[in-house]
Amino acid sequence: MSRPAEGAGAPLIRLRGVCKRYGSGAGALNALDHVDLDIAQGEFVAIMGPSGSGKSTAMNILGCLDTPSAGQYLLRQTDLGNTTRDQRARLRRGLLGFVFQGFNLLARTSAQENVELPLLYRGEPAARRHALAAQALAAVGLAGWEGHTPAELSGGQQQRVAIARAIVSAPLLLLADEPTGNLDSQRSGEIMELLARLNREQGITVVMVTHEPDMARYARRIVHFLDGRIASDCPNAQPLCAARAD
Repeated sequence: MSRPAEGAGAPLIRLRGVCKRYGSGAGALNALDHVDLDIAQGEFVAIMGPSGSGKSTAMNILGCLDTPSAGQYLLRQTDLGNTTRDQRARLRRGLLGFVFQGFNLLARTSAQENVELPLLYRGEPAARRHALAAQALAAVGLAGWEGHTPAELSGGQQQRVAIARAIVSAPLLLLADEPTGNLDSQRSGEIMELLARLNREQGITVVMVTHEPDMARYARRIVHFLDGRIASDCPNAQPLCAARAD
């Protein structure tokens, strides 16, 4: 069973006996098979594993995009098995931020407007949306780029806009699914350093799915999935984020 960080209180995330089954009978697929996992607030965790290992299914459940077939998922000590679809949607808006391999930006919309979208859905007034979006863009190194559309930005800059959009509502948990998959090695390193800095300086819990060992080295803990189960869960003794901070 996975353990929370040393000295932590109740974990931000707790999975107990989580299963995810697709289909039925002899053709059923167990994407997750009795997974136990704790993640403390403030951790930076990389989830790895081969295709079909269950890592993406686990990420979808953590992000309230899917629900377990069995078992328990506690998020900030709230049992999500007792919540409705609408309640989970509100949790996503209020507590979670998402970064994907594809940047998922609106093509004809400025960086500022893309970042404001989560706040628009929450009904924030325009002045507050503008101020918070500008702050988020500055936090990812894009002050002065507010009016540029995605076509006017590099791949690395587009992913920075996507990260700004993910953090603009001050989430407790940032879920990143292959965030460097569409980037070259230099831009990948820049994005990983940014995620590590947000984790370190703002205390945002980061859970990242990646198949790239070089990217996982930025995390402080690495969890390997295999055949729907956790095969290993180990601290990273020398995370690159700590090396760059020294």
